[in-house]
Amino acid sequence: MRRATYLLCGLLAIALGVIGIFLPVLPTVPFLLLAAFCFARSRPEWAERLYNHPRYGPPLRQWRDRKSIGRKAKYSALAAMAAGAAISWLTIGWPVALGVSAVLVVTGSWIWTRPE
Repeated sequence: MRRATYLLCGLLAIALGVIGIFLPVLPTVPFLLLAAFCFARSRPEWAERLYNHPRYGPPLRQWRDRKSIGRKAKYSALAAMAAGAAISWLTIGWPVALGVSAVLVVTGSWIWTRPE
């Protein structure tokens, strides 16, 4: 039962990661990290396929081995978060945008403090 649950969660994470390739608001690599985690507990060979992917494999292995985020990925994530915060302030206004900005500051600080 646990293996089936991990497999289902891994497939869902893959689906969200694939959607994230096409939608700039939805991140791809975090969902692939979740999928690799779930597949390692249900289908280890599928996790290895993710780690060996030519495009997404390097950041996944970098996180798995050293818990680090590459400099380019950090800057890209922080720039996207800053743009998201600016758009929030322009579109949804004061009280909600303040909450969005607070979440982005906490998340951005965490990303910034990860090793490279």
